[in-house]
Amino acid sequence: MEDTIICRCENVTLKHILETVEKYDSSVRETKLHTRAGMGFCGGRTCKNHIDKIINKNKKISNEFTTMKVQPPVRPITFGEIGDDYND
Repeated sequence: MEDTIICRCENVTLKHILETVEKYDSSVRETKLHTRAGMGFCGGRTCKNHIDKIINKNKKISNEFTTMKVQPPVRPITFGEIGDDYND
């Protein structure tokens, strides 16, 4: 279960996130900076909800739910545009 990849863009596992939260007692933002989870190509749109839940659930003192800032790409592109070179 801890081998589960949470952030596919940066290849960050559940284990890495949990170890970071335990070691640094880090917030969502701090965990993002330590692990790069949510900083990949999708800008956190794929993994944001999972990361938020994992970190907020594992915080020792948590009276308020914090969330990760999502940074979408400057110009969204389709999968067709990404894979267009593959067909050449």
